[in-house]
Amino acid sequence: MEQTKIGILLADDHQMMIDGVKDILGKEDNLVVLAEANNGQMAYEMLEADPHNFQLLLTDISMPLLSGTQLCRMVKDRFPHIQVLVLSMYNNATAVQEAVFAEADGYILKNAGKDELLKAIHRITNGGTYFSQDIVPIIYNQYHKRKIQEEQMNHLSAREKEILMLIVKEFTSEEIARQLVISKKTVDNHRTNILEKTGCKSTVGLVKFAIHNGMEG
Repeated sequence: MEQTKIGILLADDHQMMIDGVKDILGKEDNLVVLAEANNGQMAYEMLEADPHNFQLLLTDISMPLLSGTQLCRMVKDRFPHIQVLVLSMYNNATAVQEAVFAEADGYILKNAGKDELLKAIHRITNGGTYFSQDIVPIIYNQYHKRKIQEEQMNHLSAREKEILMLIVKEFTSEEIARQLVISKKTVDNHRTNILEKTGCKSTVGLVKFAIHNGMEG
């Protein structure tokens, strides 16, 4: 009985990287590289033209026209059956967080060896997830930081959240006082309490905190 092969699309703006990965995958009986793209837009158009032929997308993050995380988000939205493994040189919190939020199924660094790449592909195509050991602490730290922010958010009273939202909307203390029909001194007291509870040091910090917690104005 012939083994079903996993159809793969490689997306990277460095042809040498594509050639190297193709060489590794070409030696595996159950994997076949069906297409390659040098930018995110090209990759998406290839998937869109024949989505059922592909089961796995291997993508870089930094690419022209459409980034890897943008590509991942679009693929997961339109073609949820396609698994996405990010291959990146970036091991910073911002890049990893963007990939996780884009619902990537895995993330490994480009300096990973052949065995780790194949392990990641096997895990992902069998319904799991895979993140390099260098990436796991970053994900944990982001999760821990978010949990702390959620706890800080829960410590705010309804009035403090109301004032924080107005701060995000760039209201001054005087404007907040008029809006809520309270004194400026009361607003300033609330602002001080909000700074203390959130651990922020300035209005800019409060705005960032609010945005991270989904309170965009």
